[in-house]
Amino acid sequence: MPRLSDRLFGKKELDVDDYVELDLSEYENVFEGESAELYVKIAEIRNLNDLHELKREIYNGNIVIVDISAIRKDKILIDRVIKDLKQLIMDVRGDIAGLGEEQLILTPTCIGIDREKLNNAGY
Repeated sequence: MPRLSDRLFGKKELDVDDYVELDLSEYENVFEGESAELYVKIAEIRNLNDLHELKREIYNGNIVIVDISAIRKDKILIDRVIKDLKQLIMDVRGDIAGLGEEQLILTPTCIGIDREKLNNAGY
């Protein structure tokens, strides 16, 4: 069934020429040779042992985006992980928030998470 907007305004067929390929490789090493004070790290939790390195990154002052999809079906494990991560964030006076159902973002001391989406904030 066609969407209402397609029926009202007509559906525009997209052509391959409508897409622009972005080559971001030129921006990846902009500060080559320089060390950053803070990093955004990506982590995946598959078991409790994965928490050790994640905690170290938070204590080092980095922001960590955590993929918890591998443990979502294990209610006991997910509860334990969330409890441990909340305690970690309380210890460092950071912040924690969900990014959908399968990701979390953890921030270290003095970095808060604004839970309002930019497109809803009137920008």
